[in-house]
Amino acid sequence: MFRYLLFPVLNALGSVLAAFAALMLVPALYSWAEGDGAVWDFLYSVGITFAAGTILFFTCLPFRRELTARHGFLLVTLSWTLTSAFATIPLLLNQPQYNFSELYFETVSCITTTGSTVITGLDSLPPSINGWRCFLSWVGGMGLIVFSVAILPLLGIGGAQLMKAETSGPMKETRLTPRVAETARALYIIYLGISAICVIAYHLAGMNWRDAVMHMMTTVSLSGIATHDASFAFFKSAEVETVAIFFMLICSLNFALHFVAWRRKSLLAYWRSTEARCCLAAFLMLAAGTAFALYYTGAYPEPLEAFRTAFFAVASTASTTGYASADWSNWPYGIPFILLLSSAVVSCAGSTGGGLKMLRVAIIFSQLRHEFTRLLYPNAVTPVTIDAAEIPNKIVFSVLSYAFIWLLSALTGVLLLLGSGMSPLESFSAAVASITNLGPGLGSVGPAGNYQALSDLQLNILSSLMLIGRLELFTVFVLFSRAFWKP
Repeated sequence: MFRYLLFPVLNALGSVLAAFAALMLVPALYSWAEGDGAVWDFLYSVGITFAAGTILFFTCLPFRRELTARHGFLLVTLSWTLTSAFATIPLLLNQPQYNFSELYFETVSCITTTGSTVITGLDSLPPSINGWRCFLSWVGGMGLIVFSVAILPLLGIGGAQLMKAETSGPMKETRLTPRVAETARALYIIYLGISAICVIAYHLAGMNWRDAVMHMMTTVSLSGIATHDASFAFFKSAEVETVAIFFMLICSLNFALHFVAWRRKSLLAYWRSTEARCCLAAFLMLAAGTAFALYYTGAYPEPLEAFRTAFFAVASTASTTGYASADWSNWPYGIPFILLLSSAVVSCAGSTGGGLKMLRVAIIFSQLRHEFTRLLYPNAVTPVTIDAAEIPNKIVFSVLSYAFIWLLSALTGVLLLLGSGMSPLESFSAAVASITNLGPGLGSVGPAGNYQALSDLQLNILSSLMLIGRLELFTVFVLFSRAFWKP
């Protein structure tokens, strides 16, 4: 079993770690240019990571082979887990006041685009350390494995299986182009294009170039990692918030739709997508309802201010970004719970957002409608459809199973956090915010706080929830099945 399953994966993992070491050269060069004193922290990290990758690659080279689905699941899980561990090395060297559990939580939060943090004094951090946190989010946005397939097509390690294991949503068999590597490159062209437009828009809105680049990386990835303790409230700018709202909405949609719209030079692709229409409708309804509640209760007596604040909060939470321009955890009428739960259902499959995904929710509601019709008309033929296409039963059953396991995982996380001593409010909100990759929860872990006060055990629980949420549960949980390890 080790010769067949583990050693070929470790060989491929060596290539992934070597590529990840190369990525560390980016903040190293930035640190050297800024002269912020962190350059050697990154260079040591590059050496350690590259050495580990090289050892794994050459030690397991005799076992190199084409990877199957089982190899793909194991490689994806190990890649995200271990790259997060190696990403902590520059932080450990530069910020010795934090322990490994705290900084592993930080890097998992960045690379899974969650946005939770244990670090305070963000404004005084070396720019390259802040840049590394943002860069991890940007790379994690489209997935480390997609990155490897797009940039390193000569690996020859079963790209189709890796893409299937890593990509989000229930319709994983759909390809934009005939070859997987071409599909990955197409997605990255769109990702890079949106990133370039976003950074220019932020600068034109009033950000300096450093803030514009860093916030671009955490906006298009829907990470919400901030470089200021006050998050977006630091800027106090309606123009900056408007840019953020626009790109959070854009990146909440399926990147495949962006590709189709770009290739056809038509916006009709968005209108024809049920998932995109439902996603944008949910944004608008939540924003309008929240704005009315804030104005009606007098929390924000000016209508425009109420609408601006509400729309930013809704776009940030529903897209699972997690930026904060105000402390929405104290808003009236249960709005904080509604915003928190919106992170589970609004963003689209194939986006950089987290949660169940709107496509799964649409399939579940379509299945419910199908069941109600069958109760009234037992002989009626009413297939489950999305965009006028019939959804096969195997996908419907997969979606229902995923929703059940997702709810069970979130509940397990809540119970574990309760058992560790957290309050019910914070346990619930932290578990949901982690498994949906939102970031801020309620109470002390809300938009005005952070996760610094949590114990190592609690941080490790939340790190696990972030990872399984980002890898869409099945990819990780299949490793714990007996059938996975059978010859």
